[in-house]
Formats: sequence, structure tokens, C-alpha cells
Amino acid sequence: MTFLHLSFYSAFTLSSLGLAFHRMHLISALLCLESMMLSMYIALSMWPIQTQMTSSTLMPILMLAFSACEAGAGLAILVASTRTHGSDQLHNLNLLQC
Repeated sequence: MTFLHLSFYSAFTLSSLGLAFHRMHLISALLCLESMMLSMYIALSMWPIQTQMTSSTLMPILMLAFSACEAGAGLAILVASTRTHGSDQLHNLNLLQC
């Protein structure tokens, strides 16, 4: 395992641990999701270079498009929940009250 692989795996693992354990605010959960997507994007960008395959060069572009859609949807949910509940804390969001 090279240092590059180790850094991508550790970035993804730390982001998922941050998402699992620091669920106080919605913005921190969104930041952890974005860092997971960023580490996956960089790993997918380096993969065709290392394997000398040109057939998988479209995958990072698709990943970037999906992460942009995910970020837009997450920010829309953040704005909507802040307007309705007054804060972005996750313990204020209760699906049973809807």
C-alpha cells in the first residue's frame, strides 16, 4: 500500500467517523459528507493514472456531478430546517412531529 492510498483511506475513514460521532449540527454532517466525496473523487481521479486505463476517466466527472447535487440538496435541507426550526441542530429535527 502506497502513501497515496493510505492517505485516501484515512481521509475517508476519518470523515465517516466524524459523521458517525459528531452529529450535533447539520452543517457538520454535511461537511463530513463533502470530505468523504472529495476523498473519493481524488481517489477515482488517480486510479486511471495508476492503472493506465483510459476507459474509466469519465467516472470522476460523474462523481463530481453527484457530489454537487448532494451538496445542493443538503444546503437546501439546511436552509429549510433553519427557517422552520430556528437552528441547524439535529436534536431539534423530529420526524414524529411533522
